[in-house]
Amino acid sequence: MEPEPDLHPLLRTLRVWDTDLPSFDPAAAPGTPLQLFAEWFAAAVAAGQTEPHTPTLATTDTHGDPDARTVMLHGADARTLHFASHDTSAKGRQLAAHPYAALHFYWPVQGRQIRLRGPVRTASPEIAHADLHARSTGALASALTGHQSEHLPSHDELVRASEAAWDRAKRDPDAPVPSWTVYELEPREAEFFQGDASRRHVRLRYAYGDDAGWTRELLWP
Repeated sequence: MEPEPDLHPLLRTLRVWDTDLPSFDPAAAPGTPLQLFAEWFAAAVAAGQTEPHTPTLATTDTHGDPDARTVMLHGADARTLHFASHDTSAKGRQLAAHPYAALHFYWPVQGRQIRLRGPVRTASPEIAHADLHARSTGALASALTGHQSEHLPSHDELVRASEAAWDRAKRDPDAPVPSWTVYELEPREAEFFQGDASRRHVRLRYAYGDDAGWTRELLWP
């Protein structure tokens, strides 16, 4: 029997935020969370954060069990954040059954994280088509390969399907992918976390009420 791995010694060697962190004055934060999100996102890009546009998406399955994976942010407007996938994928099926989700961004270069959750709706097929075809040939080839989250009998089968999809994507850059769907998450709750080396972390929470609009409060770290 192999010995059980003990990660404790390795974990104790690790540190976080061994760098100068930005300050955050919650009293000066804008009135809506997506305004602050845009500011923090631009700051993360300027600070050299690797892949700041790849949040964790959390959904629930038909049994109510949580599921999570990394996705790519495709866009945002004054009210919603956009990501995309096949509607036949695991996340697509979960969102069809329970159209409510959470997005979590973590930008360690600045000790910042953002948590957003709210209802999710699908954009029109025309928007989904434009979204996919504004991306790279590789993105189109991946979408044309299809079968996301389905059983794969062998890696060789993936190679064959991918090669055929790449060939079609190059020959027909406007090829339709009917299952490709843009999802729009409208935050009803948002939390902005600014880490602090002294562990006096700043947590600002926004909550939306139909009558009161956006309200804000500080949370204990």
